[in-house]
Amino acid sequence: MDKHPQPGAEDKTISADENTQSIELDTPIKRGTSVVNSLALRKPAAGELRGVSLVELMQMDVQSLSKVLPRISTPTLTEHEVLGMDPADLVQCGVTVSGFLLQKSAKVAFPAT
Repeated sequence: MDKHPQPGAEDKTISADENTQSIELDTPIKRGTSVVNSLALRKPAAGELRGVSLVELMQMDVQSLSKVLPRISTPTLTEHEVLGMDPADLVQCGVTVSGFLLQKSAKVAFPAT
């Protein structure tokens, strides 16, 4: 299977697996001597959504995202790192998580741009 993107591919944040998406951070996260420039987010299982209101998560509530993102990110973020993220990066993560929660029929009716 060819994992190289096709020429002219519009969306560079979607990986080959529809249950995982990669996000390039506008503002890298500093961890001691290392830097996190990109994240891979995977579709959460029901258990990873425990303690979080799905309505608030769909509305990209910061507290809800700070609980869920550490459970589904690679490299694994801490809650503190999520709360310190650049707002543009947090919104991109929130859009990605919200997309994971949609039914396939909703994704077909309202395709990503």
